Amino acid sequence: MLTKVCVICLCYNHEEYVEDALASVLAQTYPIELIVVDDASSDGSVEKIKGFLTKHNPVSVKTLFNERNLGNCKAFNTALELTNAEFIIDLAADDILLPNRVGEGVKSLIEKPEVAVNFTNAYYINEKGQYIKSHYPVDNQGHSKFLVQEGDLFVEILKRYFICPPTLMYRASYLKAIGGYDEALAYEDFDVMLRLSRLHPFSYTDKVLVEKRVVSNSMGTVQYKKSNKQLYSTLKICKKAFEMIQNRKEKRALLMRLLYESKQAFIHKRFLLFNAFINLGFKTILKK
Repeated sequence: MLTKVCVICLCYNHEEYVEDALASVLAQTYPIELIVVDDASSDGSVEKIKGFLTKHNPVSVKTLFNERNLGNCKAFNTALELTNAEFIIDLAADDILLPNRVGEGVKSLIEKPEVAVNFTNAYYINEKGQYIKSHYPVDNQGHSKFLVQEGDLFVEILKRYFICPPTLMYRASYLKAIGGYDEALAYEDFDVMLRLSRLHPFSYTDKVLVEKRVVSNSMGTVQYKKSNKQLYSTLKICKKAFEMIQNRKEKRALLMRLLYESKQAFIHKRFLLFNAFINLGFKTILKK
């Protein structure tokens, strides 16, 4: 019996892209369970989802059409409760899985049962699906030009952004053991990677297996705007990290993160948050 994999596809106002995302799931070379969650879209996403599923009629699919917007973290956790799959992929409805993504992830996670997360390289594409660049620069064979770290990554994840979040494939038991995503946060990836890497190693597959779409209103492009709540969530995550750090190396990593985030807050005139990051930095320096 093949290992069970669930792709949770989260959609919020992605009517232009959701069919491509769903098609990429059905094109996987490894059998999957699909859970599609529309988080109260105000565009035509629901109609696109229903039309696609009616046309293609996948064997194993569940749908959740939320009547009110729950936010990414809670919407994902709601879907996570519906599956007993061994491995999980969180697919935003504007991103694309390349055909071998699931198969390669299963191979890595089965070979290394201690690993919580498998991640890969990715292409960035624009709103029209055109290539922009690769996350890690690649050679003519499609392999990264430099060594990508794997294993114990807590320090690296804490101090810098280097893993492309749409490439993550989780071991479900480890993800559920930490309670899934933190529903008090506006976004999930930094937090869930920190909490999992504190406990378990990560594995890297040196192949481009995901396409991440760069759109004008994506979470990543608006995170520092004054009305956006993501930077408050980053502060909450850094406060969590303060409680997690155990040695000087980890303290230095947190200080590097706080320096970066305080600079961003200052540049974007988020002065209350700037002060909060600076104060947490002083607290970190004094921590024994």
